[in-house]
Amino acid sequence: MSENKASQVKEDSLFTELPKEAKVRKRMKFSFDSSSAKASERKVRLFLTPGCPYCFTLKEFLKEHNVEFEEVDISKDEKARDEMIEKSGKMEVPVIEIDGEIVAGFDKEKIVKLLNIKE
Repeated sequence: MSENKASQVKEDSLFTELPKEAKVRKRMKFSFDSSSAKASERKVRLFLTPGCPYCFTLKEFLKEHNVEFEEVDISKDEKARDEMIEKSGKMEVPVIEIDGEIVAGFDKEKIVKLLNIKE
């Protein structure tokens, strides 16, 4: 018998010799609390225009905190602009969408809370 087969037989016989309870796998439930997710795990969309200083500041803030985000330039995308206005009720930028929550303007306190950023 080859060495691999011999070791396989030993492993199999060890397993079969264990008490029946040892073979039973218990299903474990894991719950995921989305509020404790890291900022980098969030779905973040940033609606902005290139010349907006608040947009630039918010963008830099997100980068500093390693937050991945989708940048949506509403000056070039009319459909995205309409979506932003519909979601926020505002015609101003920046608008940030964090897991479906809308924040108009650079409301740092609210953004930090939604992204669970520790400062």
